[in-house]
Amino acid sequence: HGDRFDRSLWQAYVSANKIFADKVMEVINPEDDSVWVHDYHLMVLPTFLRKRFYRVKLGFFLHSPFPSSEIYRTLPVRDEILRGILNCDLVGFHTFDYARHFLSCCSRMLGLDYESKRGHIGLDYFGRTVYIKILPVGIHVGRLESVLNLPCTSAKVKEIQDQFKGKKVIVGVDDMDIFKGISLKLLAVEQLLHQKPELLGKLVLVQIINPARSSGKDVQEASRETYMIAGRINKIYGTSDYEPVVLIDRPVPRFEKSAYYAVADCCLVNAVRDGMNLVPYKYVVCRQGTPVLDEALGIKSDTPHMSMLVVSEFVGCSPSLSGAIRVNPWDIDAVAEALNLALTMPNPEKQLRHEKHYKYVSSHDVAYWARSFMQDLERACQNHYNKRCWGFGLGLGFRVVSLSPSFRKLGIEHILSAYKKTTRRVIFLDYDGTVVPQTSINKCPSPEVISVLNALCNDPKNTVFIVSGRGRNPLAGWLAPCHLLGIAAEHGYFLRWTETDDWESKTTELDWKEIVEPIMKSYTESTDGSSIEIKESALVWHHRYADPDFGSWQAMELVNHLENVLANEPAIVTRGQHIVEVKPQGVSKGLVVEKVMSRIVNDGMRPDFLMCVG
Repeated sequence: HGDRFDRSLWQAYVSANKIFADKVMEVINPEDDSVWVHDYHLMVLPTFLRKRFYRVKLGFFLHSPFPSSEIYRTLPVRDEILRGILNCDLVGFHTFDYARHFLSCCSRMLGLDYESKRGHIGLDYFGRTVYIKILPVGIHVGRLESVLNLPCTSAKVKEIQDQFKGKKVIVGVDDMDIFKGISLKLLAVEQLLHQKPELLGKLVLVQIINPARSSGKDVQEASRETYMIAGRINKIYGTSDYEPVVLIDRPVPRFEKSAYYAVADCCLVNAVRDGMNLVPYKYVVCRQGTPVLDEALGIKSDTPHMSMLVVSEFVGCSPSLSGAIRVNPWDIDAVAEALNLALTMPNPEKQLRHEKHYKYVSSHDVAYWARSFMQDLERACQNHYNKRCWGFGLGLGFRVVSLSPSFRKLGIEHILSAYKKTTRRVIFLDYDGTVVPQTSINKCPSPEVISVLNALCNDPKNTVFIVSGRGRNPLAGWLAPCHLLGIAAEHGYFLRWTETDDWESKTTELDWKEIVEPIMKSYTESTDGSSIEIKESALVWHHRYADPDFGSWQAMELVNHLENVLANEPAIVTRGQHIVEVKPQGVSKGLVVEKVMSRIVNDGMRPDFLMCVG
């Protein structure tokens, strides 16, 4: 299909997820059961389940790296996938790097905020908190130890020891894949043999190649390159009875892999990009061995165990292995140097590193991983039934809005009934997002909206006000056809009851504007996509169209800067959605409502109907 996005394949992916959803719905008890979804194959499954069960306990764990926002943003279905994952209550990743990419995508593409509280990262998503968990998966230690106890494993270990007697063995176990870095691994061994000729005849790399999961051109090229480099190394540095590189390119049973792990002096994982990669964990457990294996091999029970790991910094298990030598697989010289360090390190140091790794791997096994995730999922869902939930959105854009239990949805019938029964009504309306769409470029209300406003204003029982942060002149122009409409501009700094009335305004000092404007201009010049809105009583710095991360960071810096310089001025600095605003003290939309209501009550017309929208 080339490199272009194929919509039919996406539809097939969605259909496969729907099949899973239908099967889950057949068996689930949503009141008691939890659903744990795994990996990228089922990223929209949570949307189907959440659409059917608003309060079901939903967890998702991604076993693969999450791409950076620069790569992810190219996906035509990027929002659908993000919203699918966000329909879960808990989202798990192997490393903070993967979680960081996911959070960055949510911030940049959906405009979501996240924060860390008491060690937990939470995303605010329509009133719900979606928790993020960083938890590397473990291995089943008991199952691996049972393989080590098999007689065939002991026999294979003895065979390998005899085969490589007197030699240092480096082991690698990888899929034939362009991301596993097998060719880079071979180049590092070649470099090591070139730099350290004394290792000739004493060093062997055993590279076990798992069967490829696909048969594309990439795999064929990786295989060709691997065999070419291995052949070159063996030709230059090998002899009739010595091959520095041993490639095992066939299905290898578990007991045989375990035997190679148990014998190897060092394990090299050199992937250029990978998920968790549990090979190092398995290697550590096999090097620890078991009493049964030790007895079969004639090893004393008090013999210290040692292991050495050289691990790519790009694999998910790297952060959890603090005793491993971390390398950049692209740096051939550094990998060769790391291998030499691993092989020549004093035994007491190898023993200490091994003990540290074995302690971690044995205590953070797959059971610990699953138990920890499920405990956090229960914790994330503990307030599910304390909130009111409403679903909205079509198709894969569906999400659940979660509100406090005191919230009551306002029905049209209820409003109409109250409206008809009352004789003195006051209606307050916001402008942006209420009278005109929030994202509209043309901020002039449509003829239909003007007609509705006039119908409300012409009823003598009604007092109608537009309360907005916008300036009085643009509001007066946009709403000129509504002669009886009250306008509170700039958060109430200016107030006008009808078109024929004069503007009322607060008398406050505005000298601070001369301090604020040059500071905002400086931030505007250094932040592409930002702008300044100059009002009569306030100054607003907008960063909606700036880079989300940089704009947010600059806004935080600007707030701190302004708060310092305005400490003794009669002005307040507020940060809103994509804005930083400086306005006079004692000015707010709430105070406008108080002022209007007080005037009406003082005039002897106590209202029996009050509605605020926006």
